[in-house]
Amino acid sequence: MTVRRLADGSWESIATREATEDMNLPKMLHQRVASHPGQVAIERRSNVGAWRPVTMETFLGEADSIARGLIGIGLEPGNHLAILAPTSYEWALIDVAALSCGAITVPIYETDSASQIAHILADADVRIVITATTQQAELVESVRTEGVRHILSLDRGAERVLTGAAQGVSIEQVRERTDAVTLRDEATVIYTSGTTGMPKGVVLTHGNFISPMLQAYDFLPLLINDPKSRSLLFLPVAHVLARFVMYCLLAGQGVTAFSPDTRNLVNDIATFKPTMLLVVPRVMEKVYNAAAAKAGGGMKGRMFAWAAKQARALSKASAYVDSPLPESAVAGPGPDTTPIPDASAMPSPGPSTALKLRGRVADALVLSKVRAILGPNLHTIISGGAPLALDLANFYRGLGITLLQGYGLSETTGPISVETPQDFPPDSVGFPWPGNRMKIAPDGELLVQGISVSKGYHNLPEATAEAYVDGWFKTGDLASIDDRGHLRITGRKKELIVTAGGKNVSPEVLEDSLATHPLIANVIVVGDQRPYVGALFTLDADMLPDWLAQHGLPQCSPTEAAELPAVRESLEKAVERANKAVSRAESIRKFRIIDATFTIANGYVTPSMKLRRRKVLTDYAHEVDALYGGPVSAEPTKKRGLFGRGKKN
Repeated sequence: MTVRRLADGSWESIATREATEDMNLPKMLHQRVASHPGQVAIERRSNVGAWRPVTMETFLGEADSIARGLIGIGLEPGNHLAILAPTSYEWALIDVAALSCGAITVPIYETDSASQIAHILADADVRIVITATTQQAELVESVRTEGVRHILSLDRGAERVLTGAAQGVSIEQVRERTDAVTLRDEATVIYTSGTTGMPKGVVLTHGNFISPMLQAYDFLPLLINDPKSRSLLFLPVAHVLARFVMYCLLAGQGVTAFSPDTRNLVNDIATFKPTMLLVVPRVMEKVYNAAAAKAGGGMKGRMFAWAAKQARALSKASAYVDSPLPESAVAGPGPDTTPIPDASAMPSPGPSTALKLRGRVADALVLSKVRAILGPNLHTIISGGAPLALDLANFYRGLGITLLQGYGLSETTGPISVETPQDFPPDSVGFPWPGNRMKIAPDGELLVQGISVSKGYHNLPEATAEAYVDGWFKTGDLASIDDRGHLRITGRKKELIVTAGGKNVSPEVLEDSLATHPLIANVIVVGDQRPYVGALFTLDADMLPDWLAQHGLPQCSPTEAAELPAVRESLEKAVERANKAVSRAESIRKFRIIDATFTIANGYVTPSMKLRRRKVLTDYAHEVDALYGGPVSAEPTKKRGLFGRGKKN
């Protein structure tokens, strides 16, 4: 990987491959067939539970049949087709089929409400909707717009309708449609989760996917271009991150499988035996907390805590050691580049002999059992969607797993930065993805541009103009870039808390630290315009029974547990630990346990597992007020002069 710092202070990663103008996503998959005929690309779970191999030829043949049917029922080039279904083999088939017709796909989350679906159908002028179930089809029918011509469900009639419609359509017609699609043509409109307002349709071209995909062959070869790679996808492919990774994997050489129902995830991991998993931090928190809960209290609990400590120590001892670039490495926009050396060129101190010994003991007693939950072949975890607490990152790396964190948005086609397996300093989200640039604005906001970045929002010229400045996309995130080009996200610009004393506080630092506590399901740090920082907690109903048993307490509901002194004491200790990472002015002074559950289903959590902060703060404003003894005063706070005296007019 080659990264350079330019004269304007921006950082650029050099692209290693360039896509041709006539390339599109279906053609990428056809290239795999040409290069590796007969290669198994997918394993599909059968009705009896076994994994059935599927070659790329078979997959594309099925996609062609669907494409012929879609043309037969009137799908035209440039039309929008919506998909409402879980992460599955069928989802991928429909997406490839629609793109092969020259259409533009519009993902709809399974958890979207009727009003959200109505907005998407109208805004994108959707012509065809394909759902997984009849119930989903009925929901779409209830908000159907005039433009929707067909609503088909996979569990009832979709295959029959498309098979019948395909009779009068030749495969040559499909090929003509596919060949007419170029790199610059739109591939999808992905509607944002709406954490900060009304969802907007992000327009992404075939090039937005393909150009960064090509870099992955060199950037992450063991994951993308290795026939031995086995990847299990369970995150929603309606989300851009999982969708991007899906196409990287399908166009590579490894084997991909889908886990549509997370209730079967543990079994799917055990039987498919993946080498790579794409996860969000909440999944990793759950695995860790479940392992800690299983250890219980007493000697076993202390043993788990000791083993986890050794794992974190091993990770820290093996971490990459930062070293600033020499000034001579600062390049202008010319050909000069600065290669980023691998870890061998910048050696870490490495674990001591004593630590290695403790690590082997910890592995034999505890860590190997945690690793077994993730499958015997797993060697890489990619974590995205939200920040991962540093302690958790070090724990998993200490298990011997390569953990890569990245950063991205829907507007950047998923990752626009990612750690490399050789280079992952603490709390970094890596270097720019090859072919992209990034810089920090004077106010601390991260700006990006490059091959991954969307051209704008669907039907929203004003929002598009507002989101871009001089060709740079304004991410809305606060960040820093160190002297070697490592990106670190420090907070969300719109979520920055400004206390009554004028202190700027990024809630993410505290929230990430507290999220690992087994009792905490959700945490939201508050304090905007307030005299000090506070926090709201919800208790984890799944982890609570084990925690109560460990502490010799009777079983009770989360509501009852909130009143237990032992619970409050445990949370107080967690707050004390979290406060050590920030200044006193930024530290949490008070907290409340609220009787609430925040889920995707009730709209408080996005499909990528981000808390919809604005909605929580609006609906639970009374809980925030209770922290401070009432709402923010309508009267502005009088400015004080020196020694606390008010200024005279």
